[in-house]
Amino acid sequence: MDKLILLKACNYCAYQERTHDEVRQRMADWKVYGDEAEEIIAELITENFLNEERFAKTYAGSKFRVKKWGRNKILQELKRRKLSDYCIKKGMEEIDDEEYFLVLQALLHKKLHNLRTETNEFIRNKKAADYAMRKGFEAGLIWDILRNK
Repeated sequence: MDKLILLKACNYCAYQERTHDEVRQRMADWKVYGDEAEEIIAELITENFLNEERFAKTYAGSKFRVKKWGRNKILQELKRRKLSDYCIKKGMEEIDDEEYFLVLQALLHKKLHNLRTETNEFIRNKKAADYAMRKGFEAGLIWDILRNK
């Protein structure tokens, strides 16, 4: 195993949380393949530089708190990154139900405020709901909030 490649991989993983697949892609860029790449990944896991459960928790928590993404979008992105169902489940546990509801409520309130020039209330609500759904929030929850505003 090349110590220089291992050091580069350690630095790559120390900068931010990564998935196994992201590390494999980066090593392919460095022309490291097959058994050597898998050995390096095993070493990164052993040294705790690489942990997909930790990645999922960090990713889900930050996308929700910083970007205000809903569960659907976060779930889709975690699956796209080829994480195990266990890691995805652990990541999704980072989203508190009460906080989730309050974030969606605030998001809809702000969007409705920005749409105040739209005189037709149905169109306004539809535009706000579409916006929240693009952010990954569930349609049922969105419409419950809009009906009770």
